[in-house]
Amino acid sequence: MLADGTSALLLLATVALVCAAAAPPPGRVTIDLAAGPLATIQPNTTFGAALDGMGRGEVARTFTAFNIARMKAAGLGPVSYRLRTELGIEAWHWSGEGKWSDPRHARGYWVGSVHPRRPVMTTWGFALPRRGDTIDQAGNTGYSRLDDGDRRTFWKSNPYLDPRYTGEASARPQWVVVEFTHDEAIGAARIDWAAPFARRYQVQYWIGADEYDDQGRWATFPGGAVNAGKGGRETLVLAATPIRTKFIRILLEDSSGLAPVGATDPRDAIGFAIGELSLGARGPDGALIDAVRHGAGRDSQTIMHVSSTDPWRRAIDRDRDLEQPGFDRVFESGLTRGLPMMVPVGVVYDTPENAAAEIRFLEARHYPVRQVELGEEPDGQYIAAEDFGALYLEFADAIHRVDPNIALGGPSLQQAISDVWLDPTTDRSWTSHFIRYLKGRGRLGDLAFFTFEHYPFDDLCGPLEDKLLAESGLMDADLARLRADGVPPEIPWIISEYGFSAFGGEPEVRIESALINADIAAGFAGRGGAAAYLFGYAPDSPWAGARPCGGAGNLMLWQAGDDGRARWPMPTFWGARMLTRDWAGEGGTLFSASTDVRDEQGRALVAAYALRRPSGAWRLLLINRDPAAAHRVSLPFPGPLATVQYGAGQYAWDATAAAAIRAATCRRSGVGLPETPSICRSVR
Repeated sequence: MLADGTSALLLLATVALVCAAAAPPPGRVTIDLAAGPLATIQPNTTFGAALDGMGRGEVARTFTAFNIARMKAAGLGPVSYRLRTELGIEAWHWSGEGKWSDPRHARGYWVGSVHPRRPVMTTWGFALPRRGDTIDQAGNTGYSRLDDGDRRTFWKSNPYLDPRYTGEASARPQWVVVEFTHDEAIGAARIDWAAPFARRYQVQYWIGADEYDDQGRWATFPGGAVNAGKGGRETLVLAATPIRTKFIRILLEDSSGLAPVGATDPRDAIGFAIGELSLGARGPDGALIDAVRHGAGRDSQTIMHVSSTDPWRRAIDRDRDLEQPGFDRVFESGLTRGLPMMVPVGVVYDTPENAAAEIRFLEARHYPVRQVELGEEPDGQYIAAEDFGALYLEFADAIHRVDPNIALGGPSLQQAISDVWLDPTTDRSWTSHFIRYLKGRGRLGDLAFFTFEHYPFDDLCGPLEDKLLAESGLMDADLARLRADGVPPEIPWIISEYGFSAFGGEPEVRIESALINADIAAGFAGRGGAAAYLFGYAPDSPWAGARPCGGAGNLMLWQAGDDGRARWPMPTFWGARMLTRDWAGEGGTLFSASTDVRDEQGRALVAAYALRRPSGAWRLLLINRDPAAAHRVSLPFPGPLATVQYGAGQYAWDATAAAAIRAATCRRSGVGLPETPSICRSVR
């Protein structure tokens, strides 16, 4: 029934209902007109797709006319360009042409060419030779220079966090955190400094049950405070009796300001640099018994975390295994449909000068760009929110000197609820720290939109029905947290990436993936979200996550053959098509809708999303979250209804065949592309 009791002219009602087998008693769908509209759906902005970096050779294989046509067939509108290089602790050369700050040696700080001679088709990341982190969130093939066993290499902090760039009164302290696999007895340290070294620093240990302990705190070792450091090799007696701890921090407070011999770039003298780090207890002869494992690989060294990394690199550091599609290739392919693309700039591992050049290039090419996203999961890189805020404002200033009207936003949180790590402050929210920093500088207006990722389930094992029923509550909790963190409600909130999980697993290729993706996109729009970008635009192949019980799967619209060619549409493809074509269409107004089909805990087994199009026609999206049963519902529309349905009757993932020969079997029923066979199998 219509909740306000009025009648309505129903030109057409489309029902998208995902069903299973049995048939309990019918429930009822209610549309609440009295509450007024929830939100407006814009066909060219609300539902988009995220385009990410790729492996060696995959850009050219993916961007073919054949694949582009199939990707576009999903009906998704705008594109969000993601930076996998940033997750890999690499600097992104958005153009293959440009200049080095030290051109003689093809090294230093890079600025891309605004007017390259050749089209920008494929771009790469460049590994950072002054890297301090052991692990990253991309290929994870790099390693820290703090304990690589080579005193000639070194980690160095980001010079752009110095007052001459940030405009702050003093330099931001930097740090190194050593993470042991278990508590170690630490009573001495040996630091092989590079240049610039620290004149004042503290060696500290963490007191707490774990790294997220609300009562945890850093304590300086009795012999851990150094106020007149001299560089070179410094050996410290930290405590007469070793102290057991899992985490050690070296807090760097005052730099020598001395550059390495022969350096000419002023940035080489800014920040802190350490060549090799050792920690442990003293033996009977007073010598250090090193608890740190040293090796040139992430599996052969103790885990190191750093507050920042110098984006200095060399031409020889290009990572040929991590490609990004070039802007010319993306825009000229037609994939963007002529709509403005949300483009990124590297922040944590790049320079403001290179970011400004990127915007000059895009505008010189006359490519439609409405939003520039600053940051790619900085909360997952362990950078302090205040440090990221300082870099954010530097990049904002550089970009706005090019175009003062372009909208800047970010920071693309890896998840909406993001807590600070090994931080003793009362406020544990990374987002709250970031927002408060911008406010404190009087610069909150530089955040024109806010982005975060939404992958609700890390663990893909266990009953899928529980996950389908839990997603709405998780979305509500995410948005409530962002409001509590002070994210301005008047600016657009955007999900820059979404999907079942950030990890591989079989649920991502089963029918449940279509259900949960539709629920996320429609649910976010109904809660006032400005746009949501589905991850997995490019054809791909299943892969197994960390836990065997999760099976093999992937976030993908199309499963690719060995040649990278899109072969078989996945449930996410059909779900996206229904969402964009059959339900949203030309857009319209969302109204509150609900069903009384609920489980014992009061959770809605059938979700309802009601849209009134500009023509006055209604579209009702119904999602059955109950894989054990079909549910009949009475609808608030008189007369005949046009229905489109996608569910177990149209698709099934053959897990047995997939495990045996990496095959997928799919069935169609009345909807689909004409070239799609009734049964399709992938032999890999």
